[in-house]
Amino acid sequence: MSSKSGTSGSGSPSSLYEVSVRAADGSMVPMSSFRGKVLLIVNVASTCGFTKQYAPLQALYDRFKERGLVVIGFPCNQFGGQEPGDDAEIQAFCSMTFGVTFPVMAKIEVNGKNTHPLYVLLKRQARGFLGSQAIKWNFTKFLVDREGRVVRRIGPSTAPDTLTADIEKLLASPAAG
Repeated sequence: MSSKSGTSGSGSPSSLYEVSVRAADGSMVPMSSFRGKVLLIVNVASTCGFTKQYAPLQALYDRFKERGLVVIGFPCNQFGGQEPGDDAEIQAFCSMTFGVTFPVMAKIEVNGKNTHPLYVLLKRQARGFLGSQAIKWNFTKFLVDREGRVVRRIGPSTAPDTLTADIEKLLASPAAG
């Protein structure tokens, strides 16, 4: 598996569980380790107007983690340079400023020629406004069911706490297998 591409084969992944991501400590995390969980995947930034969404994201994680929700943050510096820090600085900011305990991975790219394979897959499974695949800004959210399928793409301006009913519904559905 190439640590650059994050996939085990050539081309783009066909399943979220074929992708690996880099943790902030540099270790590789297979997305298959989240199999059977409901995921809320978010591209995050420390100096964005939406950065305050870390607090409700953490509240969702605290409320639903025992039932199988995992919130995963992916820092990205592609929107106005609003995530300038290195991985250690980002981790310290999230922890000290917002008490974040959900996984915040290593910085990635979500658009362009170096788009991480995870985001290639997410964007293909849930297009944005007018069918666009591009991520428009920080704090775009993807809700993923227990089978690894993207159920919904949620825009940056949508508050995380408005997703409670959707998360409840997905958590009520058992994973197959």
